[in-house]
Amino acid sequence: MRTIPRLAGLALLSLTFGSASAAAAAEDLTALVDKGKAIATAADCMACHTAPRTGKSFAGGYGIVSPLGTIYSSNITPSKAFGIGDYSEEDFERAVRKGIRKDGAHLYPAMPYDAYGAISDQDMQALYAYFMHGVQPVEEAPENATQLPFPFNIRFSMAAWNLLFADRSPFVPDTSKSDEINRGAYLAGALGHCASCHAPRNLLMGQGADAALTGGFVGPWYAPNITSDPISGIGAWSETDLVQYFRTGHLDSKAQAAGGMAEAVQNSLQRLPENDLKALAAYLKSTPPVRDPMDKKAAHDFGARASDEPSIRGLFPPNAHESLKTGAELYSGYCASCHQPDGAGSTNQAYPSLFRNTATGARNPANLVATILYGVEREVGGQEVLMPGFGNQSYVTPLTDGQVADIANYVLTRFGNPDAKVTPDDVATARKGGPMPFLATVQPYIVPVMVAAGLIVILIIAVIAMSRTARRKDAASTT
Repeated sequence: MRTIPRLAGLALLSLTFGSASAAAAAEDLTALVDKGKAIATAADCMACHTAPRTGKSFAGGYGIVSPLGTIYSSNITPSKAFGIGDYSEEDFERAVRKGIRKDGAHLYPAMPYDAYGAISDQDMQALYAYFMHGVQPVEEAPENATQLPFPFNIRFSMAAWNLLFADRSPFVPDTSKSDEINRGAYLAGALGHCASCHAPRNLLMGQGADAALTGGFVGPWYAPNITSDPISGIGAWSETDLVQYFRTGHLDSKAQAAGGMAEAVQNSLQRLPENDLKALAAYLKSTPPVRDPMDKKAAHDFGARASDEPSIRGLFPPNAHESLKTGAELYSGYCASCHQPDGAGSTNQAYPSLFRNTATGARNPANLVATILYGVEREVGGQEVLMPGFGNQSYVTPLTDGQVADIANYVLTRFGNPDAKVTPDDVATARKGGPMPFLATVQPYIVPVMVAAGLIVILIIAVIAMSRTARRKDAASTT
């Protein structure tokens, strides 16, 4: 009679401990997912795997324009049919660190696995937990798929590229540096993948390890030198300056974020904790300075207030057509209403000054041209920052290559670096997506060269075969 209550008590005790264990496990998973979300934010996964304004989170379909063709991001939600829902943790780690999908196909390095290889094992585990348990599955494939031209469409060719440029192991702290600088190095190198944009590319589009953070083209934009050099880099910026720029994408009398940097601020940097931003700033300030010998002073030190408005007012009647012909006139018609006739910008600098501005003071004027063509767009703290572009897709007024060059040269001469010059050909290059790297330049010739090489090989084989046949006949005739 007493055994029944005893068994019931044991069962109740077991259930109680089981519930406590399950609750603890749930708390552990929640903490791991939260950590993974923070890592995904620092790694800026949202920027590439979510189509701006219209796409669902991490559902892919964002077109990453590269010189080799447009690469469309994939669905990385936990959908088993369309995403990564059937990836094991090992599958996930292999994709993120090595750029190899579960099915064995190679990813293109538009996904910066060459940097993500340095993510720690603990962070990789948390990242996997977040994408499996913290992301809503999207049961649909991206609308567009990547279709690069031959031979870049042969994904297996990336295996050789990976051996050369993507063999990174998890980050190991430098014991001679502070914890803050080590944290900043990890954020910049592994998660933030800063060198993916701020480093030049070699002939095979790999990063030069000896030139990390010294600047490089990203399509029509130029990601500048961010080493600690005070002239070519960010050495003249204080750590407070850097933190403000990371948080807002704007720093009075220095710079504004546009292009890919605007995306990084919007989706990643503004959402990081203050300590991480300070660590990132401390690390950049600690990097070895690298100076371009052509740079004579910092880009943000160029320019001053000036205005040609009095000399051009009243030259044409109000109903005149095509009266904007010179750089000064074009600037007055298209730019002065926001940036002011004297280039000082608005009082609150929502429309920034055009002097003491890295876009106009840089020796390379690529970012000034790209800004005119593509505009500026970023959302920070719930506020939209917008400058319309004047390129082909402009909803204001598309400008010709010559007009953009005229405006750029006027701005450079009046407000920026007068030694920098822009030609219509420079604008045409930016309009096409930026300078063409070696691989993109030779791509049209690869197939003809392969065919010609194949014909030469066949010809050589035929000549050898005919020579051997002739020798056999000669030998037979002599016997």
